[in-house]
Amino acid sequence: PEQTQSIGRLLGECALAGDVFLLSGELGAGKTCLTQGILWGLGGDEYARSPTFVLICEYPARLTLYHMDLYRLDSLDEIIDLGLDDYFFGEGVCVVEWAEKGLDAFDGEHIRVSIEHAGGESRTLMFSSNSTRYSNMLSALREMVLACGSMSEFELPNGEAQ
Repeated sequence: PEQTQSIGRLLGECALAGDVFLLSGELGAGKTCLTQGILWGLGGDEYARSPTFVLICEYPARLTLYHMDLYRLDSLDEIIDLGLDDYFFGEGVCVVEWAEKGLDAFDGEHIRVSIEHAGGESRTLMFSSNSTRYSNMLSALREMVLACGSMSEFELPNGEAQ
């Protein structure tokens, strides 16, 4: 969990207003753990809780973090009806758990993070981006991760693993 939070912290430190992080992974993969790190990287001091039953939690920080969870939603129409664009194109940072349930609803720039169990407490995080800004952020993140030397695998959008 600490390494996942550390990656999240680095993402939060690099985040700008309007950034959107779309997280995918099975139950217990570490989506909320990554979100916790993003919140801390934004300068927040609270603990992120999974917003499964409330759909959206808001956390004050350098930029407001909007933490969304689509787990309980069953259709793309339900997701679109939430009006998430107000958050996505606002002045905060959005993190969406279970984003795979509504990928067609996210047409703006974003980073996708897929988290998979890799045995025991290990996780594999795979990043993809649809914009130059996020590709640059991921390159900077990769350099920071490699500089710490604590992550054994870091997969970039081009599929290169380190």
